[in-house]
Amino acid sequence: MFLIQRTKIGGMNIPRTLAFLAISLVLIGSACSSSDKEQARQAAQDVEDKAKEIAEDAAEKTKEVVADVADKGKEIVSETGEVINDGWITTKLKAKFADDKLLKEGNITIDTNERVVTLKGNVATVEAKKRAVMIASGTEGVLRVVDEIVVKA
Repeated sequence: MFLIQRTKIGGMNIPRTLAFLAISLVLIGSACSSSDKEQARQAAQDVEDKAKEIAEDAAEKTKEVVADVADKGKEIVSETGEVINDGWITTKLKAKFADDKLLKEGNITIDTNERVVTLKGNVATVEAKKRAVMIASGTEGVLRVVDEIVVKA
C-alpha cells in the first residue's frame, strides 16, 4: 500500500498534489484577466469538489472494510486450526452427543446462535441432562449454554 501525503484546506484533508494544483491555479489566476480568474476559480472549485468526492468514496470503502473485519472477528479458530462458528459448534455437539452412552438415546435438539447453545428436548435421567449441559459447556467456542432439557422417565 502507498502513503498519500495530505494537507488541510477548508477543514478537509485532501492529497497534497490536489491542494498544490488548486493553489497554483488561484495564484496563476491573479496575474490574469477577470475571465481567466473566473476560470481559475472554477478549476479550483472543481478540484475541491473532486477531493470531496474522493474523500467520501474513501470513507465508504473504509466502512465496508471495518464491517468485514467485524464479521470475521466473530469467528474464532479451534486448536486444530478450524474456524469455529455456529455451524461448527452444532455439528461438534451432535457428534459428541451421539458418542455418549447417556445421551444417544435422548431426544435433544441443539441450536447455536452467536456461540450461545440452546439445548431442547427430553432425556431419561437427571444425569443425562447434566451430562448434556456439561458437554456443551466444555465444547470449544461455546460462550454460554441455555438448558431447556426436560427429564422424562
